[in-house]
Amino acid sequence: LLNNFSRNKARGHLQRSVSYNGTAALEVAKMAFTARKKIVKEEGATLAPFEEVVAQALFDLEATNNELKTDLRDLYINGAQEVDVAGGRTAIVIQVPFRLLKAFHKIQQRLVRELEKKFSGKDVVLVANRRINPVPSSGFARARPRSRTLTAVHANLLEDLVYPTEIVGKRQRYRLDGSRLLKVYLDPKDRNTTEYKLDTFAGVYKKMTGKEVTFEFPVAESA
Repeated sequence: LLNNFSRNKARGHLQRSVSYNGTAALEVAKMAFTARKKIVKEEGATLAPFEEVVAQALFDLEATNNELKTDLRDLYINGAQEVDVAGGRTAIVIQVPFRLLKAFHKIQQRLVRELEKKFSGKDVVLVANRRINPVPSSGFARARPRSRTLTAVHANLLEDLVYPTEIVGKRQRYRLDGSRLLKVYLDPKDRNTTEYKLDTFAGVYKKMTGKEVTFEFPVAESA
């Protein structure tokens, strides 16, 4: 009789354990599915594991951060990737829909600050997902919008990377070996909040365009 009692008791514990584990697994799966609404990939594109992590981080902020939840409710991203930059650092590049860029800009400083807390030691940058149209095969009727040219998209990428800091000047430098280096000068008033990210900006731009660039602050001329 005692053995039967012990077996029944153990069976009850097991059933409760299975029930709890099943419920917990269901909650985790539900949360993961809900988090996926924060990322919308192009049709047929596979969601990378790291993109799921970033989507979950955005979902968590929407659910728990009173300062951001209202603004984040209707926002989502198109992709995310990690990029190795100078100094052994890693940057997180988050691509957002072009039509939502202004909405992201409204909260960008707060959002980046919170994401950099979650991904400790990594710099976070947001860039718009822009499309480059190929050069038309003929000069008739199919002229490209200027905003869809390679030059325009790369120029806009520079502005996305450094936002909200303004670009105050650019200079193209030609090396003896024929290679080119673009120097981008940023508004000096943001030096204290932006200077630590200059290598990140350059590394991400090189990764996304294949072009070399340096970001600097203009040297004030002495009177």
